Amino acid sequence: MRKIALLIVFVCFCFVSCTTSKPAVKTTSLEGTWELKYITGPKIAFDGLFPNKKPTIAFDLKQNRIKGDNSCNQYFGALLMDGAKINFKDAKIVTTMMACEGNGDSVYMDTLNKIESYTITDDGKTLNFLLGNVVMMRFTHQE
Repeated sequence: MRKIALLIVFVCFCFVSCTTSKPAVKTTSLEGTWELKYITGPKIAFDGLFPNKKPTIAFDLKQNRIKGDNSCNQYFGALLMDGAKINFKDAKIVTTMMACEGNGDSVYMDTLNKIESYTITDDGKTLNFLLGNVVMMRFTHQE
């Protein structure tokens, strides 16, 4: 009788577990496209630095490649990562060479070359690029 009762309880748990909803999965992956929302350093306001178009970066983890737009020119290169460490300086990034208004594109590329590591926060919505412990750039994930 005890075995039958345990079997009934087990079957009930199986049915209940099949009908419960699962929480949304939090992403901690770099994969996809991110748009710049903050950059440290320049004395020019963010919207003045990038008046027409915000820079983006896209990660292809399967191919170990990056590509993006620095607000004026397209760029692409290798993805060099080791855990949370990331290296753009040695990634052999190539850019197109269109004439650009202002210096937002060069500020973006110069800052990108200084980055040492990254964190992903806000349940996978925010990507932070760091130099030491200082957030140098902040991006939001694009759908």
